[in-house]
Amino acid sequence: MFDNNKNVNIIREKYREFIYDSYSINEDDKYIYLSFRYIISGLCSFEHKLNICKKNYIKEKIKNNLYFENIVFNIGMIELVNYWKSCFCYNLVVKCGELNDDQINWWKKIYYNGLGELRYRNNIRLSIDEFINIKSYGNSFSLKKLEDKYDGYLVPIGGGKDSIVTLNTLDIDKDRDYAIIANPKDVCFDTCYEFGFSNNNIIEIYRVIDKKLIELNDKGFINGHVPISSVYSFLCVMMGYLVNRKYVALSNEDSANEKNEDEWGINHQYSKSFEYENDFRYYVDKYLYVPVYYFSFLRPLNEFLIAKIFSRLENYHKIFKSCNLGSKNKKWEWCLNCPKCMFVFTILSPFLYKDKLINIFGEDMFERKDMLDTFIDLTGYGKLKPFECVGTFEEVRYAISLTIKNIGDSKMPYLLDYYKKHYKLEYGDIENRWNSNNNLNEEQEGLLRSVL
Repeated sequence: MFDNNKNVNIIREKYREFIYDSYSINEDDKYIYLSFRYIISGLCSFEHKLNICKKNYIKEKIKNNLYFENIVFNIGMIELVNYWKSCFCYNLVVKCGELNDDQINWWKKIYYNGLGELRYRNNIRLSIDEFINIKSYGNSFSLKKLEDKYDGYLVPIGGGKDSIVTLNTLDIDKDRDYAIIANPKDVCFDTCYEFGFSNNNIIEIYRVIDKKLIELNDKGFINGHVPISSVYSFLCVMMGYLVNRKYVALSNEDSANEKNEDEWGINHQYSKSFEYENDFRYYVDKYLYVPVYYFSFLRPLNEFLIAKIFSRLENYHKIFKSCNLGSKNKKWEWCLNCPKCMFVFTILSPFLYKDKLINIFGEDMFERKDMLDTFIDLTGYGKLKPFECVGTFEEVRYAISLTIKNIGDSKMPYLLDYYKKHYKLEYGDIENRWNSNNNLNEEQEGLLRSVL
């Protein structure tokens, strides 16, 4: 952690007000265009854009649709965090919609916890009340909840192993249900095609960040991790409404609930946690008024069990990618230098090590001496759990112990040999775990149990 508190205080004191000024909705034959205008008083304005590819799946009208407009307004509330964070303005003024006290408290919690990693890395020690003050002056939508007449599934596809497990375990209709991809990469399309979806069953959303935000980042304004999964949750409910799908089936697991750091209580995966899932379900039910049921299908499982299921889906092994650094390149590849790459390699190792795993990654990451610190951090014996979407210390230790056991008397790779010499091998009941704190119905639970 670095102490950037002085710089933060200077910026925060100079730029006290952030304004969510307006949003707009337009469409043509190919796209729905959403635009959001934000202002940092005394600094600059921003225009954030969302372009939704229409194809032939839109069931609800766009123009003069207050239910859609209400969702769009709320999407603006979550998208603004990308811009607000650059100055951490104390006052957030919402001019284009009304928020009651309950909603204001809900948004304060999402911003505060969702920006927890950013606060930690910049040593921003503020209470939730010191953090932000929200006022709204817009009009109310005054809507009633729509009747529940939807069915089927909408599955977000991110390119990794988890959504692949969800696709291949849930009762997905390849002709009627939908995948949804934000700023899609070839990996995401390839996953959908391998499953059997056609282009007409793949929803594409393109998020366009205002270039002025990048310029502020380059000038030393506050920057860091944002709760991107909470952005996607709102986008998914919006599309669930537009295509009349009842279930938005996320692929967040039990392991996402573990914190990275105890003193601050920071969880890099907060917007993937069960706490956020329930908070968001509450907000959808009370303030979005559409009968879309948001839940995580993999919530009962830990990362180890998901890896075990995925290891059998061999036709996806050369397709999937999870490396966030690698995703920034034109062609998404494993960077082989980050905690996420090391974690995925490790959690799959009890099932695929050695040749099959090397075929996926291109090398044996357990022979990487330069990755020792990262490897140890993932086990919990290091300084801090990496700020990545990785499994728990217990799961990593269990996977390592099983792989060492599987190798037996054969030559041990460097990192596993180091672990065996310095730490105790750990076994337990991880493969028998089932987290009952989930939002699955009886049919969905039965489908998930059937693949265990």
